[in-house]
Amino acid sequence: MSIHPTAIISSKAKLAESVSVGPYSVIGDQVVIGPQTKVGSHCVIEGNTAIGKNCEIFTGAVIGSRPQDLKFKGEKVFLEIGDNNIIREYCTLNPGTGEGAKTTIGDNNLLMAYSHIAHDCSLGSGCVLANNSTLAGHVSIEDKAVVGGLVAIHQFVRIGMLSIIGGCSKVVQDIPPFSTCDGHPARVYGLNLIGLKRKGISHEAIKKIDQAFKLIFNSGLTAKHALERVEKEIEITEEVTYLIDFVRSSERGLARSCK
Repeated sequence: MSIHPTAIISSKAKLAESVSVGPYSVIGDQVVIGPQTKVGSHCVIEGNTAIGKNCEIFTGAVIGSRPQDLKFKGEKVFLEIGDNNIIREYCTLNPGTGEGAKTTIGDNNLLMAYSHIAHDCSLGSGCVLANNSTLAGHVSIEDKAVVGGLVAIHQFVRIGMLSIIGGCSKVVQDIPPFSTCDGHPARVYGLNLIGLKRKGISHEAIKKIDQAFKLIFNSGLTAKHALERVEKEIEITEEVTYLIDFVRSSERGLARSCK
């Protein structure tokens, strides 16, 4: 264990032997940090926060501080962070609100400088949040999504897997999986073809997703009628099934097409 002499670490905190902590960082009573994780200088990690293995936390990050929610009354709340995450300078990550509530971060994510993850959020694995990405409470981001810089996401919004949101977008409704979105408010421009190809999705499967997208977003039909046509007219692959389920389960409504 490599601990700088100026770091302040509670005797109750549980740090694996291979953890390193930089100058002037503060780690609270209930914090648990896994093997090979590196905490930079001037970081604050507090609350009921668990961090997995091989994470990198850069200068000035504040992790696990009380949620920015007026409903919070000091309940026991949690923040869980998985493995192999990179948390860059001055990111802020809050726990849940309400007894037993938690915010969860998966594995292999990149959170660029000044990103904010609010209370009760869920971030999947393999995601990228560019600089100043701002998540309000109860936002859910699925695996391998990319959020551009200076994007603001409204509370309770869902971001579908393998979607990409352009910088400076205002996101007030659910972003469908596999999509490219941009704007103020964000609208659907088409498929995230680069992300789909990188994931190894076949050309034929991408073609089926594209056919479904055109019916759902560009046909002028209601979501209900568009999905009925998708189920009748398009081969129901794994990806199309996922898209259908996402659309059907949307509570805030979907970002609409730019066309």
